[in-house]
Amino acid sequence: MATKMHLVFLAFLSLIPPFMVAQADPGYSYGYGFGWGSGGGNDYSSLSPYFYDFSCPQANNIIASVLENAVAQDPRMAASLLRLHFHDCFVQGCDASILLDDSATFVSEKKAKPNLNSLRGFTVIDEIKARLEEACPETVSCADILALVARAASVLSGGPNWEVPLGRRDSKAANMLLANATIPPPILTAQKLIASFQQQGLDEVDLVALSGAHTIGVARCTSFKQRLYSQNGNNQQPDLSLEKAYLNELKSVCPSSGGDNNITPLDYASPKTFDNTYYKLILGGRGLLFTDQQLYSGNYANLAQLVKSYAEDEGLFFDQFAKSMVKMGKISPLLGSNGEVRKYCRRPN
Repeated sequence: MATKMHLVFLAFLSLIPPFMVAQADPGYSYGYGFGWGSGGGNDYSSLSPYFYDFSCPQANNIIASVLENAVAQDPRMAASLLRLHFHDCFVQGCDASILLDDSATFVSEKKAKPNLNSLRGFTVIDEIKARLEEACPETVSCADILALVARAASVLSGGPNWEVPLGRRDSKAANMLLANATIPPPILTAQKLIASFQQQGLDEVDLVALSGAHTIGVARCTSFKQRLYSQNGNNQQPDLSLEKAYLNELKSVCPSSGGDNNITPLDYASPKTFDNTYYKLILGGRGLLFTDQQLYSGNYANLAQLVKSYAEDEGLFFDQFAKSMVKMGKISPLLGSNGEVRKYCRRPN
């Protein structure tokens, strides 16, 4: 039997939300779009949160139902699916290229170093797509599914809700080399993190707010082991920004030899709950990844102040996270006659 919280969640996502944490920016069209399956033949040139209102009004209910079941079986799945949207948008825009398997003409982005043996949730996306194809054939793009799933993952974990501008089309190819070059690895300094986000049109506020997605989920030892034993690669000294008790706790999980695939929460205090504890931990030197701690310890006053502000005010964090997710979701979308609506997210039509 569904719990009261689950019923509220399903109702919450089945409607155009009446009380948004954040609205889409003024550059978006708010006219009602009929979607690609309506037969209208219109060339849509902008994103709209109402894109599927007529062509697939049940899309949110289908996504919510599948995701709720997936997270009930595996609580880590919410974070994994949220991460898919990030890793998609940072490579040739939000076009679902991350979902493509190898083909005769390209290598899958799943094989890029930041993604290999790390990304999860592809079968959940497959199930959502199959359900949507049954209800609304050739209508809802895989790129829009990733954006809607990211929002649902946040809400289901107790995080913010927002209107998702829709109407993206799917790419016909992946770019593994670009994935290696543009997805920020967990070893970047604050300066390089800022530059990486700027390349995507995202500023320092977006960087700190979007990093807050690490309030849920886990990381493998291979992502942070260097910090524990030899931060600079040859001095056999740990990262001095790590709080000592936390350092010892992490060493017990990640031995100096082996254990690379052992996992530990990014936010050990509330790993399944979307909240602002992530920032509170960073203030105490307990950011798990080097990039997490660099937001506060990387000698950038603006980043440090944002960390403090979000640690003090969860509502402020939620508001900015929602706005930054909308902004990230508009990175180079394929619109109009560009791209396609894939029937199966793992391969081009």
